[in-house]
Amino acid sequence: MGAATRLSRDINFVASKLRYAFLKVRNETERRAAPLSPEDQLVQSMPDASPAKWHRAHVTWFWEQFLLDGHAPGYKVYHPDYAYLFNSYYVSAGPRHARAQRGHLTRPGADEVTAYRRHVDAAVIKFFSGTSDEKLTSLVPLLEVGFNHEQQHQELMLTDILHAFAQNPIPPAYDADWRFPASTTSGDAWTTLTEGIHTIGHQSDSFHFDNEKPAHRALVGPVKLARNLVTNREWLAFMEAGGYEEATLWLMDGFATAAREEWQAPGHWRKIDGAWRVMTLAGLKPIDLDAPVCHVSYYECDAFARWSGKHLPTEMEWEVAARAGQLNDAFGIVWQWTRSSYAAYPGYRAIEGALGEYNGKFMINQLVLRGSSLATPDDHSRVTYRNFFYPHHRWQFTGLRLADYGS
Repeated sequence: MGAATRLSRDINFVASKLRYAFLKVRNETERRAAPLSPEDQLVQSMPDASPAKWHRAHVTWFWEQFLLDGHAPGYKVYHPDYAYLFNSYYVSAGPRHARAQRGHLTRPGADEVTAYRRHVDAAVIKFFSGTSDEKLTSLVPLLEVGFNHEQQHQELMLTDILHAFAQNPIPPAYDADWRFPASTTSGDAWTTLTEGIHTIGHQSDSFHFDNEKPAHRALVGPVKLARNLVTNREWLAFMEAGGYEEATLWLMDGFATAAREEWQAPGHWRKIDGAWRVMTLAGLKPIDLDAPVCHVSYYECDAFARWSGKHLPTEMEWEVAARAGQLNDAFGIVWQWTRSSYAAYPGYRAIEGALGEYNGKFMINQLVLRGSSLATPDDHSRVTYRNFFYPHHRWQFTGLRLADYGS
């Protein structure tokens, strides 16, 4: 079974099945870290990013804190200071090191983090082997959160190291053989959603985060959604038309941000000898004009939509169209900005305990992105998934598709 596949509550689980699921997700983290040197794993290129070794240690602390320390009799934490160093934002779990200073932590080193991971992995496997199926079944919700939490950090490891490498004037490659996924442009340019009431949100007991529920009814349409993602070719036309300088296209905060940050192109783009290039996981590459544009903020996407005479879709519109299979490349290339604020669904309640801090407390001043990206691990995509970032963020693999409401 996939690491994030629902572990059905209808059957008992033997330790071997849990061991497979656990080690699959843990090994994927190490596979993604393998190309990185100890120096690579230390760097923190901005406050929003984290060092790779911190990601590796944080997800390990998560298993230690929420599974072993609470459920494994006799377990003793690996190091008394690691909870302080590697807690992220779980206030109820205790104090934590400042996020913006994670790159200052030269110790513990990458090898010590590896030893920490191995210790916790062994303790988890031992716990699985020595615990009844009934008890393990009761822990399924916690285990699923742990699998999916680690997968989220696997994506962040790639986005964060790419941002760090993009600061290097001699651009390194994370993986010289990496290639941007091929996109699809089949079918009509637009798909129409007629006016109707649709159920939005997760509707089954398969795994989901708490922010995907409760399922509720919403009025959607009439609207046309672009079947295809916006491409680099289209974005270059926006740039060449002076889109970054035209204040009437921009939200005020966005225009101020673009001016302050001196944005003239998407993130990781560089103009060399009159030609645009982009920093990728394979290093600096020429712009592929037909590939979906990537590393653009909500502010930029909103300005592009205005310039195009169109809009960004709502997350409800996106979900209805994606559920019906009407969108090309809904998953696996870029997260797609919507114009929906990240807010609670009607009747939402966070889960109890420290894990209740996972999503709900961030439901302010952020925008929803839908789909998944080229860095999203397998088995970590679904039509109701709600990603969220602040409108100025663009170091993630983020892009857009347009909506047309007519005249």
